[in-house]
Amino acid sequence: MRQACSWGRHPAAAWSCVPSDRAAVEQRAQDAGLILSSPSRARDYAETRSVIDDWLAIVDAPSDRERAGLLNEQMAKAAAYPRLVDHGDEEGWHLHYRDDRQSLPQVLRSVICVGTALHLTTRGMHRLRRCEAAPCTNVVVDTTRNGRQRYCSVRCANRAAVRRHRERR
Repeated sequence: MRQACSWGRHPAAAWSCVPSDRAAVEQRAQDAGLILSSPSRARDYAETRSVIDDWLAIVDAPSDRERAGLLNEQMAKAAAYPRLVDHGDEEGWHLHYRDDRQSLPQVLRSVICVGTALHLTTRGMHRLRRCEAAPCTNVVVDTTRNGRQRYCSVRCANRAAVRRHRERR
């Protein structure tokens, strides 16, 4: 028997309460402001996959200049102007880096590119990479104080440490 989800005002408080079906997942995401009110389209998956692949090319760029060039190309494709908006809810005034009439893949391109650009310019161009624990290919968004995060998770860091220990024996 599934426990009823009474997660209150903030959906993040219910991380352990699994929604019972797709409608419940959609409702939770809608309540959190994560779903656009526009209907989905048949080509959304392919276009979203393309956005992710374009972003991964930025992650895998061999130099800062190439990374910046690829990121600039993607931000130009997003072609949205930042603007202040207030939806009349508890979020208050905030920035949108997109036009409200854009499709989900276009919105994702805008948000991902601006977020990546802000991260790289405030933290450093080297703070976006792939996990160093083979065979993991997850992306590491380095937010550490010293800027030397090498692994995507504690699990990968431990796996690499065990591998190094075994190689020394």
